[in-house]
Amino acid sequence: MNLQTYVHIPKPNFDISHQSKMLLLGSCFSENIGAKLVEHKFAVNVNPFGIMYNPLSIYNGIKRLLDEVPFSEKDFIFHNGMYHSFMHHGSFSRINLKEAVENVNQNFNTASDYLKNADFLLITFGTSYVFRWKESGEIVANCHKIPADKFSRERLTVDDIVLQWSNLIQRILLANSNLKIVFTVSPIRHFKDGAHENQLSKATLHLSVDKIKDEFSDNLFYFPAYEIVMDQLRDYRFYTDDMLHPSLLTQNYIWKRFGDTYFSVETEKINAEWKKIVQALSHKPYHSHSEEYQKFIHRTIDELQAFEERYPFLSCFQEKQELTQLLNHSY
Repeated sequence: MNLQTYVHIPKPNFDISHQSKMLLLGSCFSENIGAKLVEHKFAVNVNPFGIMYNPLSIYNGIKRLLDEVPFSEKDFIFHNGMYHSFMHHGSFSRINLKEAVENVNQNFNTASDYLKNADFLLITFGTSYVFRWKESGEIVANCHKIPADKFSRERLTVDDIVLQWSNLIQRILLANSNLKIVFTVSPIRHFKDGAHENQLSKATLHLSVDKIKDEFSDNLFYFPAYEIVMDQLRDYRFYTDDMLHPSLLTQNYIWKRFGDTYFSVETEKINAEWKKIVQALSHKPYHSHSEEYQKFIHRTIDELQAFEERYPFLSCFQEKQELTQLLNHSY
């Protein structure tokens, strides 16, 4: 008896490998998948502006990466004792203005280089609702807890999104014709907008992605994270306590489906080998100074060395260094 409506995902004609370069931007799904990719030693750059929810903020971020226009002090505002950028998540805010500028530009320059040479671009739309800064008319990625009356709120239309993104993708592909772009829609519901408004918002995103995908069918693909959560894992046991965010179990299942869709047999083999090493790295001994634990560290370093020799395109330098430090401290 089948107790789920399984979401079928067609296998594309390409694979993502550990040698692929990936840039991820957007909502929490990009963060979750990005963390898994980093954990499994893929070459990724995740959300260089921090989490971004709406399509136009993500568009503005990528356009700026293409234009290679770094940030300056005039791009920041001062509020509640900190300097903020409207294009960045609050994690980029700083007490010192110079430090804030340097921090965002360091991430910006790295991401700009990544975009030029990336094999894959993963974009996650979260909501079609946007906040516009009344003073300048600019759509912001984050309001930074500035009073709501300083912003106007609106919902983007399908035409708004498709027009901007069609022009942007043409430009991206001119610079990097081999790039594959994978779109997703975040399964996290924005109930602050209201239940019906959330549905309208998500529907707008789905229609927009579908239109864009039809226009660039050779380079654009869709991963149904939203459908997996809403139609296959439609039970509250798959959510965290707020009943809105996917649980760790759900995130791991989506990661598995992502791998089943895009990873080759070789890539899955490497992931499985690395998972065993990660389990060893996370081992916490009862007696860190014991001879048995010292032998365990030596064995793990040897395993890391052997892993590097099998896959010379992957580096375990940091893990070996940390274990060596543990070994030195255990004597």
